[in-house]
Amino acid sequence: MQFRRSPWRNRVMTIENRAADTANTAYRVRFTTDGVNFNNSSVADPIPVGRQILAAAGIRDVENYSLFAILLNGEFEDVRLDETFDLRGKGTEAFAYFETDRSFNFTIEQRQMSWGKNLISGKALRTLAGIDERYTIYLEVRGGHDRPIADTDLVDLSGKGIERFITVICETTEGLAALPSTDRQFLENNGLAYEIVGDGEASGVVIKNFPLPPGKFDHDTVDIMIQLPCGYPDASVDMFYTMPWIKLKASGRYANCADVSHQFAGQNWQRWSRHADWRAGIDGIRTMVARAELAFAKAA
Repeated sequence: MQFRRSPWRNRVMTIENRAADTANTAYRVRFTTDGVNFNNSSVADPIPVGRQILAAAGIRDVENYSLFAILLNGEFEDVRLDETFDLRGKGTEAFAYFETDRSFNFTIEQRQMSWGKNLISGKALRTLAGIDERYTIYLEVRGGHDRPIADTDLVDLSGKGIERFITVICETTEGLAALPSTDRQFLENNGLAYEIVGDGEASGVVIKNFPLPPGKFDHDTVDIMIQLPCGYPDASVDMFYTMPWIKLKASGRYANCADVSHQFAGQNWQRWSRHADWRAGIDGIRTMVARAELAFAKAA
């Protein structure tokens, strides 16, 4: 099993500097065995080995335990018994330890974590990943409906493959369901302004002022609306829609398969009929933006 290695691990201190640090500072650490409750302790050595860290937690038979550092980005890193770990960063270092030699990997918000038990609670997931109460945690179910995980629920991590979790905000200020975290990250990382719109029980995302190929259409930008079906992101998204309606500048007509109207959220959208297979657990808003870009580029 492969784990990330900290670049601080191999940093060497002189005996004199290490002794000086030990004499002047007690390094604060926190420990958890359930991912929810943490106990405070301290370690005198600035670069202790794993067995010293476990000893600070009150563990004597350290050979029967596994130890993980909880990094600032939320990921887990294994710390072997005779491996050093630098405690000289700012703040308190956090660790999880388990009476086992096996670990179970999972991802949440695209961050890889490890857990020393086959069962993990929703509360532990929320605490370890720093997910606040506005968001609901879902277990990804390939080819089916994602399963919401309450704080009191237990998830078995011992199945085949790595379990993946996503989060969705419970409600926006308008009371509409928001996008999964992977979609939000894609839009925000690419500087795409968007809003969630609703029409009865249906919802969609509108990407604002999306740039069109220069000189090809009678407008430079459009709003792209992607209607989200019940069960998204596992349920397939098919077509996309634009506002205002656009025509090809060279011919003065609408592009092929882009001349039908679609009423949604009080507006009359131009429908672009473009079809492709949908891969549950893989495709999302990123896919639809790529389809729109390709459709605009090939429009004739």
